[in-house]
Amino acid sequence: MADAHRGREESLDVIQRELTAFARRARSTAARLHPALPLVSYTLLAHIEHRHGCRATDLAAHYMLDKSTVSRQVAALENLGLVERHPDPDDQRIQVLHPTTAGVQALASTQASRRAAYRERLGAWTSEDLEQFAEYLLRYNSAGEDTAPR
Repeated sequence: MADAHRGREESLDVIQRELTAFARRARSTAARLHPALPLVSYTLLAHIEHRHGCRATDLAAHYMLDKSTVSRQVAALENLGLVERHPDPDDQRIQVLHPTTAGVQALASTQASRRAAYRERLGAWTSEDLEQFAEYLLRYNSAGEDTAPR
């Protein structure tokens, strides 16, 4: 039993180390793809585009970020002309963020480069390996969705 516990702890250490390396690589890639767009801003823009618009509070909740952090990132996206606000059709008091044409184009131009990088990095993986990896990532990320920001 102690060996199983030790093996589990060692696996958790490897996972933590490798996810940290993954995050560093993603940050570096984002900087190369769009120098004026930090990884957090790029991620928020991609989420806004994927959701076909969303509120800043939804971004904060989804990424478990402080509202002031999201506000700064959204302001930067607005200043770059990548995001704009529109009133919610159901409640005019609520502002919904939408990518501008320039925002959609920025995402499209970086998506091809990112996809090419993933194809290169994962090119030797089998289809089954890729499917399993995708399933693991979905499982891992969905496990934290109900966790409140700290």
